[in-house]
Amino acid sequence: MKRNIRLRAALACGGVFLIAGALLLAVVSVIVRQSLEPRDGLREPEWITVAGNHISSWQPEYYVAQQRVAQVRRIYQADTIKNVLVVGGGALVAVSGVAALIGWRVAGWTLRPVRSMTTSVRRVAESHDLSGRIAHDGPDDEIKELADVVDTVIGRLARSFDGQRRFIANASHELRTPLTINRTLVDVAVRRPDATEDVKRLGESLLVVNTRHERLIDGLLALTEGEQAVLDRRPFDLTDVVEHVLDLAAQEAREREVTIHRLLDPAPTAGEPVLIERLVQNLVENAIRHNHAGGQAWVSTRSRADRVELVVANTGLPVPAYEIDSIFEPFRRLHGDRLRSERGSGLGLSIVRVVAEAHGGTVSASPREEGGLSIAVELPRADV
Repeated sequence: MKRNIRLRAALACGGVFLIAGALLLAVVSVIVRQSLEPRDGLREPEWITVAGNHISSWQPEYYVAQQRVAQVRRIYQADTIKNVLVVGGGALVAVSGVAALIGWRVAGWTLRPVRSMTTSVRRVAESHDLSGRIAHDGPDDEIKELADVVDTVIGRLARSFDGQRRFIANASHELRTPLTINRTLVDVAVRRPDATEDVKRLGESLLVVNTRHERLIDGLLALTEGEQAVLDRRPFDLTDVVEHVLDLAAQEAREREVTIHRLLDPAPTAGEPVLIERLVQNLVENAIRHNHAGGQAWVSTRSRADRVELVVANTGLPVPAYEIDSIFEPFRRLHGDRLRSERGSGLGLSIVRVVAEAHGGTVSASPREEGGLSIAVELPRADV
């Protein structure tokens, strides 16, 4: 059973009442015991009349009667204390239960504003809409102060994210414009009739570098977009997206002599199809480009109870197990190919991870014994 604050408060009320009652019951039993004890003191011989005869209290007959009286008194004392403990203990347990119940109700009444706050914060977190607020309108107490602080934090986060999005949009425009101009100028220079072979080779090299920079900017934008919340969750079949990406990548696979095997089963999910397409594209390109001539790649989709799974595996160079945890970091490349621009900018798997997490999914990788990688992406299942 979930141990929440309300339960702890109820148990605390019942426990405190039980401990205090137990101490009081112990004190009462001691007082009763002392009250039933005989009074100490010297006693003078007394004369009593038994069957017409005067008998002293020191005589044996009176001593036997006195011992019986003491025995009866001890039995009465033990029974009285036992009744006090049994009846008082039972009443104490019952009243402690009532105290716990009252503590449960009082704690529920006290925590009602907190539950309302939790519902509001959860709604903001699940919707990823930072425009929402708690807007607690209760009395001016500690709970309202906490709600106001949380609203302030959400507001600052919203302004920060809005500023970040505006900066990225402006920066991408400022970066793409000169790259587009450079590509156009180099392409015109290379295509001139009087261009020498050296100029053409230099132009081709510049175009490769320019393309790499464009890829880098696109990757950074996709990485940033993937880290943002997915507000529009539309149902679609992951298999349709995978088939579309594989059709687009078929030409590159043929050029690199890589055979792609498909094992695609229906995999209904929900989210932003454009981002998921970028995720699948990065995985497929990674399997093709980090492969060898005559290599193979396997792409499969399947649906389970509450998840759908995409697995992309490929042949290639062996991948050390200790490098698996770092391949999803930005600009991380394996086998020291940091300068090999034809394999990408080093952001592909980073984008895969952030897009999967933005959709409530996970991504994992494992090295294949024959060489290469096997990457699995799990996303929440949704009925299409």
